[in-house]
Amino acid sequence: MSKSTLTPPRETKTAILRKLLSRKAGADLAALQSATGWQPHSVRAALSGLRKAGYRIDRVDPAKPDSGAVYRITSGPESAT
Repeated sequence: MSKSTLTPPRETKTAILRKLLSRKAGADLAALQSATGWQPHSVRAALSGLRKAGYRIDRVDPAKPDSGAVYRITSGPESAT
């Protein structure tokens, strides 16, 4: 019999999104696309899914005209009322 090696569970793309959105600076759509390899509509759908799960995600308009909006998680499902 072979020994089974324990491998740590891989990080899901949704977990990657949550981590990026939880940063103080948040993340723009391009950064979320780059981290996941998803199309823009898939990233926006994932944001909707996080909102449905109870996360509050704020959207801040771009400071510069050439940049995109920044998204940030401001509260999680445990603090939703």
